[in-house]
Amino acid sequence: MAVANTDFKRVAVLGSGVMGAQIAAHLVNARVPCVLFDLPAKEGDKNGIVLKSLAGLRKLQPSPFSVKKNADLIEPANYEEHLERLKECDLIIEAISERMDWKKDLYEKIAPHVAQNAVLASNTSGLSISKLAGVLPQQLQPGYCGIHFFNPPRYMPLVELIPHAGTSAPLLDKLESFLVTTLGKGIVRAKDTPNFIANRVGVFSMLSTIRRTEEFGLGFDTVDALTGPLIGRAKSATYRTADVVGLDTLSHVVATMKDTLPNDPWHSLYETPKWLSGLIEKGALGQKTKAGIFKKVGKEIQVLDKETQSYRPVSKEIPDDLKAVLKIKNPAEKFQKLREMKSKEAQFLWSLFSDIFQYTAVHLEEIAHSTRDIDFSLRWGYGWAQGPFEIWQAAGWSQVAQWVSEDIQEGRSLAKAPLPAWALEDRQAVHSNEGSFSPQTKGFVPRSNLSVYSRQPYPESLVGESRSYGETVYENDGVRLWTTGDGIGILSFKSKMHAVGMSVLDGLMESVEKASSRFQGIVAWQTEPPFSAGANLQELVEAVGAGKIDQVATMVRKFQQASQAIKYSPIPFVSAPQGLALGGGCEFLMHSQRVVAALETYTGLVEVGVGLLPAGGGCKEFAHRAADNAAPGQIAMELKQGFENMAMAKVSSSAEEARELGYLGSNDIVVFNPSEALYVAKKSVVQMSESLYRPPLASARFPVAGKPGIATLEMMLVNMLEGQFITEHEYLIGRKMATVLCGGEVEEGTLVDENWILELEHKHFMELCENSKTQERVMHMLKTGKPLRN
Repeated sequence: MAVANTDFKRVAVLGSGVMGAQIAAHLVNARVPCVLFDLPAKEGDKNGIVLKSLAGLRKLQPSPFSVKKNADLIEPANYEEHLERLKECDLIIEAISERMDWKKDLYEKIAPHVAQNAVLASNTSGLSISKLAGVLPQQLQPGYCGIHFFNPPRYMPLVELIPHAGTSAPLLDKLESFLVTTLGKGIVRAKDTPNFIANRVGVFSMLSTIRRTEEFGLGFDTVDALTGPLIGRAKSATYRTADVVGLDTLSHVVATMKDTLPNDPWHSLYETPKWLSGLIEKGALGQKTKAGIFKKVGKEIQVLDKETQSYRPVSKEIPDDLKAVLKIKNPAEKFQKLREMKSKEAQFLWSLFSDIFQYTAVHLEEIAHSTRDIDFSLRWGYGWAQGPFEIWQAAGWSQVAQWVSEDIQEGRSLAKAPLPAWALEDRQAVHSNEGSFSPQTKGFVPRSNLSVYSRQPYPESLVGESRSYGETVYENDGVRLWTTGDGIGILSFKSKMHAVGMSVLDGLMESVEKASSRFQGIVAWQTEPPFSAGANLQELVEAVGAGKIDQVATMVRKFQQASQAIKYSPIPFVSAPQGLALGGGCEFLMHSQRVVAALETYTGLVEVGVGLLPAGGGCKEFAHRAADNAAPGQIAMELKQGFENMAMAKVSSSAEEARELGYLGSNDIVVFNPSEALYVAKKSVVQMSESLYRPPLASARFPVAGKPGIATLEMMLVNMLEGQFITEHEYLIGRKMATVLCGGEVEEGTLVDENWILELEHKHFMELCENSKTQERVMHMLKTGKPLRN
């Protein structure tokens, strides 16, 4: 079940374009009834425009829907026939084109149909909320504000809320609470200034990058290699982000900045470059037209060469010495060396950082309430690992301020605007446990005290905020069992990517034993994602390479024992995953008494990718569940989904899809805000404990599909092989999977216990471990991070 919403019963979205349709998709993901409006079609079905948009949504990747069937939950409507339906909606989100006159015309049309206590909000990316509010009847103005989602709305956490002078404060609180817990968003309350916060700073950063690209003579592909994950920004970096956003949209935002910010010291920068205007004129608008700064030709990604105006293959070569500097862990040392380097790539990067530090410091008071607002806006809206003020603080506030001031004084900056006095003070931080710096108050302001945030025991933290993870109850090299004093144990892994090795297995079993005598229940929760990348392949390779097959056999036995310890724990064992939960991580979820999963949980049994089969109880769980759910004589049919999942290494694209694939059960819970998963998991423990929880009986026997089932599943493998969906080695692996799932070469309906299936898992896993093709797959995965299809 999903966390219920009690604040907004029905939502209308006006405009079925790129943003409006995807906002509607995310609303129905959260089971919020949604009506999607657009203009009436001139021919055929009057809802034709909306229906066409919905058809496009079904094809969009990554999918805006958590499961495909959610597309059927959006109710299409048009302004000619259905305006009366607005009276049933207590939240109306306008998401039409960024034209002030069009928005005002629409408001005049809908105003008579808006319920008096409804919230009306615009998804404008930068138009004046005060001017838009002015066209509304007086009685609707208290319920009006800006509600700026970021693209794609399902995946980008940021929503900017922008009030005007007459916006009702309680209404804004209610809307923020709804967005945080029901839609899982991170909220920043922005001032009503052009482009608000994220786009004001983010677009400046892009324009600064464009100007510095020309100054240092770098290619677009080189710049994207420099301005992505290497410096803690999104994989799409700069120019790929422009393509995703839409080059026409970017140009519109730039034009808005030019028109509305005439006195900005960086006004000369607010111009669409000629080469970008040229692409727009040709209709090469980026991802939506399949060509922009980048385009895909066959399987090859090509990039625009600005000089020749033709496309060439992408090159991402970065000087080794620069890579080494960017990998330095100490921010102060890293920035010192970066600034001293003479290469054009290094000087380019330093210039970008200097530009963004100067810009955000100069404009902080105008556009935001605190440094926290700017940093979270860039993190949540643009995918930066850290916001500009966090980076500045980590690198040494006073030293960086001195360097930026030197750049300004010596003419290396893009504007002559000096740093404000507060930035030049002898300070060490703009973020601390007290809060974040506000130029309005000249002090630190704490986070919001809205009650919805009490559901987040560990909200996302900023540089400078310390965090305490309770009292340690037990700890080894792999895990830590801890508590916050509420009678619930929390189990967190300590390994890289939370991979499962011997120390994690030993620690998990010891933690269950210790927790059983001390706590109401136990929650498996990581202090940061992922939940688990699966088994520790390095330990497997070392053991196999050293000829210590017995050591591998022991590890597999312990894996099974750990999974069984979870399943048969005498107290509730609840897992709360976010991000990846692969292989052994998925098996731990399948054995948990309940899972409270963040919506963006991607889980699956992917062992075939390294030439193995699930042997931590994953096969056993699918076999047992099939027996429980199948009609008489239909066990093999019930096994097909689980078998296909494992044979094709299917990974869910959401927690909801994980339920469809059988990794999660009907009683498992999906939360949209990952920061609430621990809170809800603890509530589940209490509810289960107070209901006098008892673990399942380990002695239960169940029927298996046997030899006829193996034959049925093998036919699926034959079809996959003939269709070239799997290789010969994958056929071998699949045959072993089928044997395990069906309980071995026994008669259909034979009663077995869980240990019988676990023995089969162990046997066939060990046989594959000694197979040379499997060993090649494991080594390839360790070296490249990608599966080998041999």
